[in-house]
Amino acid sequence: MQFADRLNNVETSAIRELFKLLGKPGIISFAGGFPDSAMFDVAGITEAANKALTEEPGAALQYGATEGYNPLREQLAAFMGSKGVTVAPDGLIVTTGSQQALDLIGKTMINPGDKVIVEAPTFLATIQCFRLYGAQVIGAPIDEHGVKVDELEKLIAEHKPKFVYLIPTFGNPSGATLSLERRKKVLELAVKYKTPVVEDDPYGDLYFGDAPPPSILALSSQVSGSRDWLVHCGSLSKVLSPGLRVGWMIAPPELLARATMCKQFSDAHTSTFAQATAAQYLKAGRMPATLAHVRQVYAERAQAMGQALKRELGDAITFTQPGGGLFFWARLTGANGKLKDAGEFAKRAIEKGVAFVPGAPFYAGNPDTATLRLSFATADVAKIEEGIARLGQAL
Repeated sequence: MQFADRLNNVETSAIRELFKLLGKPGIISFAGGFPDSAMFDVAGITEAANKALTEEPGAALQYGATEGYNPLREQLAAFMGSKGVTVAPDGLIVTTGSQQALDLIGKTMINPGDKVIVEAPTFLATIQCFRLYGAQVIGAPIDEHGVKVDELEKLIAEHKPKFVYLIPTFGNPSGATLSLERRKKVLELAVKYKTPVVEDDPYGDLYFGDAPPPSILALSSQVSGSRDWLVHCGSLSKVLSPGLRVGWMIAPPELLARATMCKQFSDAHTSTFAQATAAQYLKAGRMPATLAHVRQVYAERAQAMGQALKRELGDAITFTQPGGGLFFWARLTGANGKLKDAGEFAKRAIEKGVAFVPGAPFYAGNPDTATLRLSFATADVAKIEEGIARLGQAL
């Protein structure tokens, strides 16, 4: 068979390859980027599904509008309103997870050879998605406060990108949160250079202490004209259930129209049953209690992981304690002659029965091979402490 040339731009996911090694009995995995299934509100979702089937069975089981099931769009508009974003139900479309939103952005905006700026590091699937459509993906440096906006401005001025893609709140893989001051600067840059900014926000509700700054979209009311240059992607995957595959995209009308057209070709619409279930769940008002529980559990696990890393690996590793999300982003220092290559470290760790993801694949270019990502979401405190102790032995 002959395949499309565009596939030559995409490599097999290093993370997917790593998952093949996780079938070994007794492996403690910090590799996944998914929520703990024990956190799912099964009773609430069951109740919502039953209501969807009893109150509007025809709508829940029938074909639906490509833009999304209207009762869900209304609930999502209200959900965003609770986070400081004014949006009408017809100002967003429902997508099959926020991953589809990113794919639709790639389909509607990227021509082969276009430049796109992302954080370095950023979500691996985003790099692959944009490259699939022929983009030259350029990494902008970050620190613990998110993307360095002065460096970002230089890159925008030099490369004139089609758009900038950011995960500003508890980023994947970095765990970093863009400061309020930098968020406003990003909005100013969007207007100044007429450059769209895509804000991906799957983790923003998973904070452990104080709430993070408002989303870039919520802040756009403070910078004149900036809303015209913003795209916001949201998801219920990390806070309710990934299996529902419910995400959404808020964007200027002309982009929403083109994205809807491309979605029609792709899947006709997101599962109406999943949408009706999500709509009933949000309508029932269970989300605040669910979020409070999830935040508490993940906060305990993140605290345990940070303490264990300091205790077991000491000065051989550096990291910033995350304030939310699912991830630690760490860097091997090579102190006292210890290992500094995270790829080699990952192999040794598997031999000791613990898994994590080396950081190199998260870079669009010039990877830092000393970096690694650890997720604390799916292991309890005892497993975290045992797993990090094994990492100490592996190092």
